[in-house]
Amino acid sequence: MDAGRGRTVPLFATLGMLYFAQGLPAGLLGKSMPALARDAGLSPEWIGLLALPALPWALKFIWAPWVDRWGCGRANHRKRWILVCLSGVVAVLAVAAMLSQAWLFGAGFAVLIVMLFLLNLFSATQDIATDGLAARLLTPSLRGLGNSVQVSGYKVGMILGSGALLILVGQWGWQATLFTIIAMLLVVAVTAWLFDEPREPARRRRPVTAKWWLRQLALFWRRPGLGVWLVILLGYKVGDGFGTRMIKPFLVDRHWTLAEIGSLDLITSLVGLAGAGLAGLIMLRLSRRVALFGFAGLQALSFIGWWWVAAGPVTVQVQWIWAVALFEQLADGLSTVALFVLMMDYCRSGHEGSDYTVQASVQLFAVGVFTLLSGFSVAWLGYASHFLLAAILSAAVIMAAFFWQPPVVAHGAPRGEP
Repeated sequence: MDAGRGRTVPLFATLGMLYFAQGLPAGLLGKSMPALARDAGLSPEWIGLLALPALPWALKFIWAPWVDRWGCGRANHRKRWILVCLSGVVAVLAVAAMLSQAWLFGAGFAVLIVMLFLLNLFSATQDIATDGLAARLLTPSLRGLGNSVQVSGYKVGMILGSGALLILVGQWGWQATLFTIIAMLLVVAVTAWLFDEPREPARRRRPVTAKWWLRQLALFWRRPGLGVWLVILLGYKVGDGFGTRMIKPFLVDRHWTLAEIGSLDLITSLVGLAGAGLAGLIMLRLSRRVALFGFAGLQALSFIGWWWVAAGPVTVQVQWIWAVALFEQLADGLSTVALFVLMMDYCRSGHEGSDYTVQASVQLFAVGVFTLLSGFSVAWLGYASHFLLAAILSAAVIMAAFFWQPPVVAHGAPRGEP
């Protein structure tokens, strides 16, 4: 697992670029789309259902073992998967750039949904390979900083795919903006191409079959302590996804323009970047337990802030909205890094991509379910009660701290089954 001192900087740079590429579709789907859809008059219920094209992120554990196995033992195994998936993302964006923005958000909305689905499919598959690469090459002592790089790169991609996209589309137009994103992704592809992925140790492998897949899934979850960890995965980020999905529609209904929302998202996302970087440094000294549940408490507190803003008058001062949004993104950066570090700690040697992916899929599935329900929550309860419920959901997982023991990780991950 030791990448070596001379490989640390190139590894961090490559991982940062790869996670940046994955953040682009997430920002487009999770942040730009709700604002654009609400501005076009779409109801909150339908905005919540726009999370459906992100389904590959919740289901990627199904094909993750094949990504781990196909090509394993050959040079640049995971790099080849990454380059193929990046090519797919570029192709989808190129087609989108050829189509009219007005048509996509109008008569061609079904086509837009299909394209977003493909975008997420390629990005989710790339994520399997990238997570496997990171979990294999990052030593336990480097995982705090490594996941800071991961989350920071991802958030930069989200910034471009959300706030910056809303601003750039207004200034440059739909086509020029997408071709600019394509150019950036080509730079990422070149960076990945130049990275020299270490060859994985040769080991005897059983054929990849459905029976083998089910056995590996069972072996992962049967380990001691995984029951409590499963509960944590299911609950850790549901309040965040449930609450943040309706922040942009809330601001639109408070008569914020798309440009104002884009500016807020851009600045607050930069604070989220700072939070991700800070988490890596904090986790060099702070215990896994304190970081994981302490940062979850901050996330819950941020939605108490959104509840307070939404419960106030429409004329609530803009600076209070900015303050709450900045704190929420800081808490998100801190909590996300803590969760990802623990997910890597639970990965077995030789199964890094599959083990990390199955945990991510569980977490994303839970978040996705609550995100789909977020629009109905606002329609039934109103924004203030919705954000208060998000705070309660964010805080509920802290109770698991009394039952959870962090995994024991030495210089390598637990040995996996062949």
